[in-house]
Amino acid sequence: MSRFTALPDLALRTLGGCVVLASDESFAEKESLIRAGRPGFQAETFGNKGQVYDGWETRRRRSPGHDWAVVRLGIPGVIRGVVVDTAWFKGNYPPRASVEAAHVDGHPSPEEVLAAEWTEIVPAAELKGDAEHHFAVTDDARYTHVRLNIFPDGGVARLRVHGQARPDLSVYEGLGLDLAALANGALVTACSNEFYSAPNNVIAPGLARHQAEGWETARRRDEGNDWLVIRLAGRGVIALAEIDTTNLLFNAPAAVALTGIDGTREIELLPRTRLQPDTPHRFRLAGAEPVTHVRVDIHPDGGLARVRLHGHLTS
Repeated sequence: MSRFTALPDLALRTLGGCVVLASDESFAEKESLIRAGRPGFQAETFGNKGQVYDGWETRRRRSPGHDWAVVRLGIPGVIRGVVVDTAWFKGNYPPRASVEAAHVDGHPSPEEVLAAEWTEIVPAAELKGDAEHHFAVTDDARYTHVRLNIFPDGGVARLRVHGQARPDLSVYEGLGLDLAALANGALVTACSNEFYSAPNNVIAPGLARHQAEGWETARRRDEGNDWLVIRLAGRGVIALAEIDTTNLLFNAPAAVALTGIDGTREIELLPRTRLQPDTPHRFRLAGAEPVTHVRVDIHPDGGLARVRLHGHLTS
């Protein structure tokens, strides 16, 4: 697995991504490209357009040119790597693909996105059928859209666009916000254990629908405790913490503690406090000191569905 895949998939539908336009989707819909989870497949399952695929598939091209799909990133950011997954496409995958990116402010129409200035971030590369293809990206620019080009046609199951979130936080000027939200640029930078599920799940948008959409550790057999560190969207003062154990009925932590970090200073935000299973908890925090990171200690182990840290950015 490439190192960049540890970063969030900025194009994911559950983060607000959207396939705004495609040259063709005759066999399978473009929206599948950014669907969460591994692609599924059931052999000899035919619809009105042929074999049903969990992916995007175009018709056999009989004219010059190539097919493409444009994705609006759910969270704008710096792209560190792209995964083009041709899972289950064995006789109908594209022989080659490339990826371009663009930055378009505001809420552009599909036509305005197409007319933008595009930069190639992944040159045309050979593809194989039923395989994941990982491409590192070294461009440090901030992008809002990507375009997947396939040559000349065929099917792609998933497009993953991993990177560092760079949202526009100026809209929150004078307002409070969730400083721990992935959508606002926060990131889990360290974690003691992620045996069952990824720690960045706890700062994802929305509510966790089941245990796998939160963070859960293995059972701890020593005297220690599990923890994670969240780099906030920016240096700020936290006033309210939400610690959600929804869906964790028999594997919720017994307690939680929050410690703010600002440079070399550590500031107690929430002392060790009892938690209940399958419960959203809200704690007002008395401290008014700005921090850049928060360490979340769970005692002794278990899982959290979501962590929200509401407050204000410092100037």
